[in-house]
Order: sequence, then structure tokens, then C-alpha cells
Amino acid sequence: MARADERSNGAGHEVEEPSPKFQKLHQNGIHEASQNPIPLFRVKKLSEKAVLPSRASPLSAGYDLSSATETKVPARGKALIPTDLSIAIPEETYARIAPRSGLAWKHSIDVGAGVIDADYRGPVGVILFNHSDVDFEVKVGDRIAQLIIEMIMTPQVVEVEDLDATVRGDGAFGSTGA
Repeated sequence: MARADERSNGAGHEVEEPSPKFQKLHQNGIHEASQNPIPLFRVKKLSEKAVLPSRASPLSAGYDLSSATETKVPARGKALIPTDLSIAIPEETYARIAPRSGLAWKHSIDVGAGVIDADYRGPVGVILFNHSDVDFEVKVGDRIAQLIIEMIMTPQVVEVEDLDATVRGDGAFGSTGA
């Protein structure tokens, strides 16, 4: 089982942090120590340069993704950065690749095309857009994006003759005063 370290945050409260150790799973995605079918985020390394996704803190929404190669994202250009990972996420979820706020603020680096479906098992790559006038250097192991697992709803599509009326109606861009 995971061991929790207790640390004081200086205010007299104890803070528990999760163990950094990774747990081994059976093929069906159930943790060895448990027979409860809890949905898990399964990750396969495709090379020695791959870095397992990790959360920076216990309450982080995203898992940091790291580069498995050294490359350059040209000024005002884009590049596909391999992570050398394949993933399996729970059904009724998708993984969204999102920018890291520090890279966006300090280097004008954004992420594109960031949806990974629950049935995709190929390698995960990250499209980085460089909106600055300076090339952006990426080294092996650099944290380049974050992966957020989100619940989805996929209702059945039904064609109808008309839609219900709303106060907004068909008002589009700027119609709400913004």
C-alpha cells in the first residue's frame, strides 16, 4: 500500500502527501492489493526516454507530460513532440492535453489538437505552437503540457423539426453584451 508522509505546513496542521511509488496493476486494470474495479489511468512506456505522467501536487487537475526527444519549436511555428507513452483511460472519459501555464506565460507556448479518446492506444504526441518571435528549445524530460482526464456525455443524436425557444434565441457573437 502507498505510504503517506506527514509534514507540518507551519500552521499546526498536518499535511499528508501520497507516496511517489507507482503501483503495479493486473492486466484488467485492478490494483494488486484491491479487488475493487476502480477506474485507473494505465500508462505504457514505449522507450527508456518516456517519463510517466505525474501530478505536481495532490490537488493538481492535470498530469504533467514530458518530452521524449530534443527538438526546437520554431518562432511563430509548431512542432509535434513525442512523449513515447501510450495510455488507457476509463470509459466515459477523454484525456485533454492542455498548456502548462508557465510555458504559456513565459514563452508564449500553446497546445493544439488535444483530445485523446478512451479507445486510442497509440503513442501520445503533443502539438506545441510557439506564438513568440524566438525559437523554443525542448530537451528530453522537459514538462511540455498537462493531461487532464474529463468525464464526457455522448447522448444519442435525434433529428427534430424545431428546437425549443430560449431568451437568447439565435443571438450569436457578442449578443449577451460581452
